[in-house]
Amino acid sequence: MRGGERYRPPALRVKPKPVQFLGDEGERMNRDEMLGRALARREPWDVAVVGGGATGAGVAIDAAARGYAVLLFERHDFGKGTSSRSTKLVHGGVRYLAQGDIRLVREALRERGLMRQNAPHVVHELAFVVPSYSRWTTAYYGLGLWAYNLLSGRLKFGSTRRLSRAETLARVSTLNTNNLRGGVIYYDGQFDDARLLVNMTTTAAEQGATVLNYARVTGLTRDAGGRVNGVAFRDEETGGEGHAAARVVVNATGVFCDDVRHLSDPGAPGMVSPSQGIHLVFDRSFLPGDTAFVVPRTPDGRVMFAIPWHGHALVGTTDVAVRAAPLEPVPTEQEVAFVLDTAGRYLQKPPTRADVLSAFAGIRPLVSAGAGKNTAALSRDHTIRVDPSGLLTITGGKWTTYRNMAEDCVNRAAELGKLEPRPCVTRTLRIHGAHDDAGRFGPLAVYGSDAPLVAGLADTDAELARPLHADLPYIGAEVVWAARNEMARSVEDVLARRTRALFLNARAALAMAPRVAELLAVELGRDAAWRAAQVKAFGELAVGYVLA
Repeated sequence: MRGGERYRPPALRVKPKPVQFLGDEGERMNRDEMLGRALARREPWDVAVVGGGATGAGVAIDAAARGYAVLLFERHDFGKGTSSRSTKLVHGGVRYLAQGDIRLVREALRERGLMRQNAPHVVHELAFVVPSYSRWTTAYYGLGLWAYNLLSGRLKFGSTRRLSRAETLARVSTLNTNNLRGGVIYYDGQFDDARLLVNMTTTAAEQGATVLNYARVTGLTRDAGGRVNGVAFRDEETGGEGHAAARVVVNATGVFCDDVRHLSDPGAPGMVSPSQGIHLVFDRSFLPGDTAFVVPRTPDGRVMFAIPWHGHALVGTTDVAVRAAPLEPVPTEQEVAFVLDTAGRYLQKPPTRADVLSAFAGIRPLVSAGAGKNTAALSRDHTIRVDPSGLLTITGGKWTTYRNMAEDCVNRAAELGKLEPRPCVTRTLRIHGAHDDAGRFGPLAVYGSDAPLVAGLADTDAELARPLHADLPYIGAEVVWAARNEMARSVEDVLARRTRALFLNARAALAMAPRVAELLAVELGRDAAWRAAQVKAFGELAVGYVLA
């Protein structure tokens, strides 16, 4: 393959048809087709889902896999909110065990195993070390983590055991050695949240669902008896409006669920107490191995993780109650200082603001528990509520339990909408891209079974094989793939969620934006003014990920 030449988009080009995905109906992720289908249908959908995050996509998969007619709306891009801003862990919740919530831990550990089973290309086992700096720490946490492992049952990951001081440092060489006595090693799961979500929306489409990003629900319609029987929506790209009748409407908008509930009842009391958590990303030198470490209890009562992720070190998180849930939350100075200070106590080289490559924040949808509650002490269990209007809302929970949440939700939705009862099949339903040996695809491993197709695009054009930036592994073919097959519509979609450039190195992502806009413009048929507007918009967004 040739390389090193500057990319020049051709003046004229016949675009190849989007690659057909492997599904029972050969479904593909094409937004124009999805929008046309949503506008053309005259009979009611069985289930209309509002929200394209983990919960909404999970509900769409479950309902479609049961054979129901499903339409999903996302006002921005899939995973724009909380679902792309997690700690990248698939876990049972060690802290919940300490709180005595055995049921929640057992459920999450079971779902952790099912996630690895059904999406092995993006979910994998990760070793965690709890360093011990006092006599009692090893015994105390060792016992708790042994119980944690025991609760995993047949879907357990690696075994928990004590480590000597030398073994601890062999695992995490950058730990502060002062008074270090040893540690405990246990195993949990790690994943790429946004990549899994993209695969989940594709899975929903393969099962027959219609999924739409950039489609804002603007209202709820009612029948003569006052029951919600559909939604009004607006295509955010064209401004066109439409209506979709539905036997049941599911509100799966997470921290924004009260906004949708207020479309039905402006006086409805709020369900959610939002909590913000942040993460700081550093280069690999702060955590050079393949093992994470855990601070079991921070001053705010949380567990802090330092994990290797896509060749970088990710450290977080905080837990701070916030009054509002912005679409694009920003880390506060206090949160940044807290993470730097806590991480600095456990690392030989304390990280500084100058070391931060990217800083991002996410909002958790915790179910309201009254004023003055410490959000770190609240359960992350999910809640399903049916308002008097018949609107079904599901919120709370966490990434690891998305499948179980969806099963509960669709069971209730089927009752509410008087749908034909059908069993859930998602326990063994493989997610699109599932591949048991994806690691052999190298930097394209997160694409799983799609990796050879992405690589094939690079083989057709040397410019598409060229890295978008020297500090990150992404290539131009990934931009083209995202536009053709994953409904990416903007530079942000590509750099924040189809790749993880913005979350790994914000300055590198800023430098990549012009080329990404150029590639996208060719695929989407946009002009120079669109390219310039995209670069400008992404620049304004990305500065929020850079510490001044």
